[in-house]
Amino acid sequence: MNSIKNLNKITDWNIATASHLLSRTLFGYTKEDLDFALSMPIDEYVDNYLLADLSAPQSPGFWVNDPSNYNNSVRSRELTYWWYNLMLTQGHSLREKMVLFWHNHFVSEISVVDSPQLMYHQNKLFRELAFGNFKELTKQVSINPAMLIYLDNTKNRKEDPNENYARELMELFTLGIGNYSENDIVEAAKALTGWQVEGLESYFNEERFDDSVKNFLGKSGNFNYTDIIEIIFQKPEAANFLCEKLYKEFIFIEPDQDIINQLAEIFRSNNYELKPVLSALFKSEHFQSSDFIGAKIKSPIEFIIPLIRQFRIINPEYEYLRDIADDIGQTLFSPPNVAGWEGDKTWISTNTLPARNIFSDRIINTSHSDLKILEYARTFDSSENAIQFVHDVAEVFFSYKLTENRIEYLLQILLDGAEVYDWSTYNENSAARLESFFKSLCRLSEYQLT
Repeated sequence: MNSIKNLNKITDWNIATASHLLSRTLFGYTKEDLDFALSMPIDEYVDNYLLADLSAPQSPGFWVNDPSNYNNSVRSRELTYWWYNLMLTQGHSLREKMVLFWHNHFVSEISVVDSPQLMYHQNKLFRELAFGNFKELTKQVSINPAMLIYLDNTKNRKEDPNENYARELMELFTLGIGNYSENDIVEAAKALTGWQVEGLESYFNEERFDDSVKNFLGKSGNFNYTDIIEIIFQKPEAANFLCEKLYKEFIFIEPDQDIINQLAEIFRSNNYELKPVLSALFKSEHFQSSDFIGAKIKSPIEFIIPLIRQFRIINPEYEYLRDIADDIGQTLFSPPNVAGWEGDKTWISTNTLPARNIFSDRIINTSHSDLKILEYARTFDSSENAIQFVHDVAEVFFSYKLTENRIEYLLQILLDGAEVYDWSTYNENSAARLESFFKSLCRLSEYQLT
């Protein structure tokens, strides 16, 4: 490994570094996206676009504020399609990537919560604080109705404490195993008593609250939920814990503790505001180390949504997208358990890889999709130059350079036995050749990586 052990800002802002940044922070990008990013300094792009605060999107429908329990399966699908659309229309914002990150961090499962309305409002919370303050987000999640139901904290009262949320608050959400005791769980559960859900709102019932003195992480007092969260965030491990998860999400599955310690120091010194951490991370030499380029396996959502965006398909079949996401292992709002999707190598198996290929083939098959393949090919200035066209397409579809052998392989599929000088998108069989070319490109093992 020759990874760079500091967060010094990169000095080379070019096609290669911009491609890597966009591939890790957006759900796919086009040539125009790449050109736009390179039209300004990296500071401006990261801070004014990737991390820009955006207005709230329109909700999926009136039903999100109607607590009636009806048509849950239909509403769940509508909720998923709505989120897909936000991913597809993300612009240059990291927001939707971060919403998915928080969905897999502060996990709730719709099958347990049994309310697409509550899952919408939790998703809305993740979007509002997508790269805001981690401490504030933890406080709000702790009394979020979906979370209160999912981890049984509505059942937590002074006469009959329930420790489920107290345990996961520390184990999975803030500190990690080894940084608290079993007694801390018991005492935290007492401080978390009193919260219930009615309709779409949570409320505090003082009669159910344990107002005794709690002894938690070395502190004593009549603590409530905000008190214990403040105490948790006094421990340096809280910053390191989240920074390690951010590192695994955006850089590499095997964390570098030197870098994590540097990120955690930025996090603590900024009172757990996320923007300074993400800004330093995305602009760093370490982020752009060659060890990490193309070293992350795409999640199902990172595979599906970019494919739609890269081919500029305007009206995808959202039902089919959801079904294929289920087939390849990532149904939104349905993580496998409270620990979320494990990711990395678990994304690829003898079942999911063929299913990925079936999906990409169907998207590219012009008889079954909205893709107008000749029009799409001609969006590249090099569409009539076979060699340059293959290079230019690879530049958009891969965040790192393919080997010359791979380029030659793709070129020969495009030419289909013809000479280079005979290639033209205006030839009679060019659409069929382009279909074969793009299907082969998306079936490459390299296309599973980002």
